[in-house]
Amino acid sequence: MKGKLIIFSAPSGAGKTTIVKRLLAKHSDKIAFSISASTREPREGEIDGKDYYFISNDDFLHKIAKQEFIEFEEVYSGTFYGTLRKEIERIWEEGKSVIFDIDVVGGLRLKSKFPDEALAIFVNPPSLTVLKDRLRGRGTDSEEKLQERFAKAEHELSFADKFDVILNNFELDTACDEAESLVLDFLKK
Repeated sequence: MKGKLIIFSAPSGAGKTTIVKRLLAKHSDKIAFSISASTREPREGEIDGKDYYFISNDDFLHKIAKQEFIEFEEVYSGTFYGTLRKEIERIWEEGKSVIFDIDVVGGLRLKSKFPDEALAIFVNPPSLTVLKDRLRGRGTDSEEKLQERFAKAEHELSFADKFDVILNNFELDTACDEAESLVLDFLKK
């Protein structure tokens, strides 16, 4: 039996992670977070098995060969992210729907694999300038990495209309309220 999938995608810095965390805090009885696998190094405070499954490139490639991923992508040069099949199954076995905080390409791949079971929401930032300011403000990336993220963000914004819903995150509390309404309505169907 399949459950439902709620996909939040956006360029890095658009606010999708904050929105997803607020939804999880209020509705953990209905939804559970899909923990992605990644080959990147953990950021300060991130916990393996909670924020991501941090694995080596070799392990990631081995899992690709064994078809353990529902979707995966080399998001940045040499850095892979993916959704493990067992992660979705684990959440469905708990009787919950899966919520994703995932890059744009991965979100569209999930929607294409689960067209009827998934709600794909694109989180739109107020502007590219605000997005760049947010990413710079994190203080976690080198200038080279920031430029890579900025270029990727511009490209990802062009995919917004391929999602079921575009959620404007111009004011965080309003965006969170709108996201909650979208998710609860979808889960009732």
